[in-house]
Amino acid sequence: MKFSQPYQPLLLRILHGLTGLFLVAAILTAFWTYNTFDGRWGKLPLPYYSDIEGLHGAFGLFTLLIFPLFVLYAFHRGQKKLLQPDFLVKLNQVNKPIWWYTLNRFSNTLIILSLTFAVFSGKMMDEKWLPNGELNRFWYYAHLVSWVIIIGCIALHLLLNAKVGGLPLLLSMLNWRFRAKDSPALWSTHIANWWSWRRSTQLNLKSISLLTVLEMLVLISIASAWIISLFKEF
Repeated sequence: MKFSQPYQPLLLRILHGLTGLFLVAAILTAFWTYNTFDGRWGKLPLPYYSDIEGLHGAFGLFTLLIFPLFVLYAFHRGQKKLLQPDFLVKLNQVNKPIWWYTLNRFSNTLIILSLTFAVFSGKMMDEKWLPNGELNRFWYYAHLVSWVIIIGCIALHLLLNAKVGGLPLLLSMLNWRFRAKDSPALWSTHIANWWSWRRSTQLNLKSISLLTVLEMLVLISIASAWIISLFKEF
């Protein structure tokens, strides 16, 4: 079967789609939460909903649950779409195709880092702060900044993907057809093969790449967010 659109692996489309869906819902409810309890920098006439912060937290939690899987996929199977070691050299080739592809890879990487900042700062907050009028908390400001950053990163991500691949690339993420090698029946085999390869690969500090460092930073941040939030409960 021929595909008129660029082909995207099924697992990527599922993880990307779920992460994007929960993230957009979290962004919308984040603004509604700010609009309800704060509004110092402008607000809209949205209806009052006392449990809006809980709804925002639920979407944030869904994002946090699926995000680590997306990170593992992006930094391994999808690493060619992320920042490459020679990105500084390629950025010198202004307006050439490789320049746009490099910017696109940079935006793909940046949105992962910005989402990490958003979920981490969100986990550091207490859901009672805003209803109690505690609006000057450091982590509340950090969380607000994280949403501004991530909205900018999403806009950049969409614009650069449209530039390098046009509408067919954007629509390819919504196409549910998949090739035989991407069948969900084979996922357990692929994961087992990948895990076996990872265990057989020795970690060499001299050969650690930038992507490896970023992956470790993201995963450690996510794990820390869970651990710190659990300690806060006690």
